[in-house]
Amino acid sequence: MIFEKSGVFCIETEGTGMYIAPRGPLAEQLHYGRKIEPSAEALRQPLTVAYGTDVIYDKAFDPALSLLHLGLEVSPTEKGDFRRGALALTLANGSPVCDLRFAGGEVLPAPPEVPGLPAARDAGQCLVLRFESGEGMAAELFYIPLDDCDVIVRQTRLTNRTGGPVTLRRAMSYQLDLPRQDLVLTTLTGAWAREFEPCTAPVRRGLTQFGSVSGTSGHYCNPFFALSAPDANEHTGEIYGFNLLYSGSHAASVEADSYGFTRVMAGIQPEGFSWTLEDGESFVTPQATLTFSAEGRNGLRYNMHRFVRCHILPPRWKDAPRPVLVNNWEATYFDFTPRKLRALAAKAAGLGAELFVLDDGWFGRRTDDTKGLGDFDPNPKKLPHGLEGLAQDLAEKGLAFGLWVEPEMVNENSALYEAHPDWAVAAPGVAPSRSRNQLVLDLCRAEVRDYLIAQLNALLDSAPIRYIKWDMNRHHTDRFSPALGEQGRFAHAWTLGLYQVLEAVTSAHPDVLFEGCASGGNRFDLGMLYYMPQIWLSDDTDAWERCKMQTWASLGYPPGVMGCHVSAAPNHQTLRFTPLDSRFDVAAFGLLGYEMDLTALNAAQEKSVKAQIEFYKAHRDLFQRGRFYCLAAPEAERGGAWMVVSEDRREAAVLEMTGLVRPNAPMPVLRLAGLDEALIYQVSVRPQSVELDSFRTLLGHVLPVKPKADGVLVHLAGQVYQLPCETVDFAAAGSLLMHAGLRLPQRFCGTGYTEGVRPMPDFSARIWMLEAREVAASAPDMI
Repeated sequence: MIFEKSGVFCIETEGTGMYIAPRGPLAEQLHYGRKIEPSAEALRQPLTVAYGTDVIYDKAFDPALSLLHLGLEVSPTEKGDFRRGALALTLANGSPVCDLRFAGGEVLPAPPEVPGLPAARDAGQCLVLRFESGEGMAAELFYIPLDDCDVIVRQTRLTNRTGGPVTLRRAMSYQLDLPRQDLVLTTLTGAWAREFEPCTAPVRRGLTQFGSVSGTSGHYCNPFFALSAPDANEHTGEIYGFNLLYSGSHAASVEADSYGFTRVMAGIQPEGFSWTLEDGESFVTPQATLTFSAEGRNGLRYNMHRFVRCHILPPRWKDAPRPVLVNNWEATYFDFTPRKLRALAAKAAGLGAELFVLDDGWFGRRTDDTKGLGDFDPNPKKLPHGLEGLAQDLAEKGLAFGLWVEPEMVNENSALYEAHPDWAVAAPGVAPSRSRNQLVLDLCRAEVRDYLIAQLNALLDSAPIRYIKWDMNRHHTDRFSPALGEQGRFAHAWTLGLYQVLEAVTSAHPDVLFEGCASGGNRFDLGMLYYMPQIWLSDDTDAWERCKMQTWASLGYPPGVMGCHVSAAPNHQTLRFTPLDSRFDVAAFGLLGYEMDLTALNAAQEKSVKAQIEFYKAHRDLFQRGRFYCLAAPEAERGGAWMVVSEDRREAAVLEMTGLVRPNAPMPVLRLAGLDEALIYQVSVRPQSVELDSFRTLLGHVLPVKPKADGVLVHLAGQVYQLPCETVDFAAAGSLLMHAGLRLPQRFCGTGYTEGVRPMPDFSARIWMLEAREVAASAPDMI
C-alpha cells in the first residue's frame, strides 16, 4: 500500500513500513521497519544549531542543516554528506558536483517496464520520487511494496538532460539510512565447493564493503546479506534482509557514521565501472529487495522465500512439482558409452527416478575439459543415434531426458574458436588467462548472442529435451570488447547480454525445466532464478557440508530452488563417509537427485534408494513448497535441525543431523515450530537402516559366531542385509511439540544395541514425520 499522510510518503506491506518526508529540497528517510503510525514532526531529525565542522547544505533554507545528520534517500554529491553515496558521476565540464533536489512524488499503477533486466513479477502500485539538479540531471527512485511477503523493491533511473555527456562512476540501486548502529552484519561468503559460509560481525564505525568483481554474483560473496539486532536468533529478534535481482559483479556497503546512522547500499560493482550517458539517455539500476522481520532469521526466511516463489520464479514453474533426477556425471565423468548410459538409465528407472540427465562430454570433440566447448553437435561415437535416439530409449524406460550445456564459454580446441577466435574475450596485445582450459565468449557482441540463441533453440528443438542444466565454469578476466567504445561498460553490458540470451531461449521453450549452475553456487542469485527456477547449490555433495550450505543459503532462497543430490561415499569432494540414508535425509530438503553410479549399488543399497525415492514422491510438495524453519544451525559438536511445515500446518518433516558424535552426550530437547497448537500430531521416524560395516569388530560380540570384521562373511551379508534403525510412533499436541519439545531417543554409546537405541555415527541424520490426526485434543478430566 502506498499513500501520503500529513506530508509523509508511506510505503507499507502487511507488517512493515517505510516512511519518507520532504525536507525542503531533500527527501528524509524517517523510518523503515515495523509498520507504525507516522508523524513527520516526531520522526524528523531535530537540527537547531550546526556543529563546529558541519557543512551547511543550503543556508537560505536552513542555517543549521547539514547532510551528515540526516537519513537521505539520495545524497547531493560533493555537498557535505561525507558518507559514501549511491551516486557518483562526472559532468561534461569535468565537475563531480550534482545537487539533486526533491521535485515531487507520484503513485503509479504499476512499475515502469525495464527491458533487459529481470524484475519482480506481479507487482502492483509503485511510488516514484523525482529529483533534479540545476544542470539537468534527473533521478527517479522507485518503491514497490509487495504486501504478501513484506518486501519492498527498490530501483533507480538516472536521466541526462544536461545537454552534454555525463559519465556515471557509481550508480547503486538504493541508499538506506537506518538511525541505529546496534547491528550485526551477516554476509554469505565462501569459494568453490564451500559456498554460503556465514561471515558475521558487529557493525563497527566506518565503511565495510563487500561484493564481487568476478563477472558473476559469485561464490566469494553472495548478493544477499542481513543486518540484525544483537539478540536476534532463529525465532526472535529484529532483522533486515537485502538482495539484488542481478547476476553480475555487484557491491554492497554498510557504513556506521559518527552521528548514529548506518547507511546501507547495494548495486552494480562500481570498481572499473563507467557508463557515459549522452543527452537524453537514461540508465536503470537492477532492482533490489529490502525486507524486515521481528521474528528472527526464520521470519526473514519466510519473507524471502515467499518473495522468490511469488514474484521471481517463471510462472510456469513456481508451483510445478520438480522431478527426481539421476545425473551421470559422478558415475562416469567424461568416460561414458552407450552401453554405460543404458545400464545407468535402466537402474534409475527401476529405482523410481523420473528424469535422466546426460552431463558434460556429449558434444563435438569433448572427451575431456580441454576441447569442444562452443560446439553443439552430438558426438557420434558416444551417441550413435543422436540425442533423439537417446531420448527415445529413455522414454521407453519411463524417463524424461535432460542435458548439460555450457553456452557462455569456449575451448580453443573447438570448431567455434577456429572459425571465430575473435569471439573470445581478450584484451588487445595480451594473451588471455585460462581457467579450466576455457575462455569467455563476448556476450557484449550481438553476433555472439545471436549464435548462442540460434544454437540453443535448434538444440532444444532437435529432441524431446525436458530439462537443461546450464553451467558456467569460470570467472571473467581480460575484460575487453571491441563492441564497446567505453570499456567501463563491459561487466554490466556482458550481464545484459546474458539476460538477452536467457530471455530468448527460455521464453521460446517455457516447458523446459532449466537449472542454473556455475561450478555449483557461483551464480546463485535472484537474476538467474527469474529465468531458471532452480540452481545447483554446490559441486560439493557431502551431506554435512550441504547441511551447512543449505541452512545459510535458506536465509535468502527457498529450499525448493536448490538442486540437492545424493552422491557416493566416500564423497568425491571431501572423502568423508556418511550413511546412504543420511545423504538422502539432507538432500530431501530441496530438489532431489542422485549423482552416483547406481549400477554399483548392492541389493541392500538398492532397496534403500528405492524406498527413499518413494518417500520423497509421497511428500514432494511438503519438501519443495513447505514453510522452512531452521531449528538449530549446524555446528560440529551439536549437529543441526530443520523443519518444513505444509501451508495448512497438517503435515511436517523435521531433519535431525549429528555433527561429531560425543559418547554419552546430553540429548537436548528439539523444540519444533510452525505447528497448529490445537492439533494432535502422529509422530514417526522415516524407516532407515544402518550398514553392517558400521559395526565392524562389534559384530563378534553380539553374534553367535565370531566373523572377521573385514572378512568375506561380513562383506557378503552386508550386500543383502542392513540393520533396521529405531521405530517411533506416538501422538502429541502441537503445543507440546513446540513449547515442551520433541524428546530424542537414546543414541548408541557402546553399552548395548537394542531396538530402541539409535545407531548414529558422525554426520548421520533422521527425518521425523508429523501427520495431523482428525481428532482434536480431548477436554481435561475433572477432579
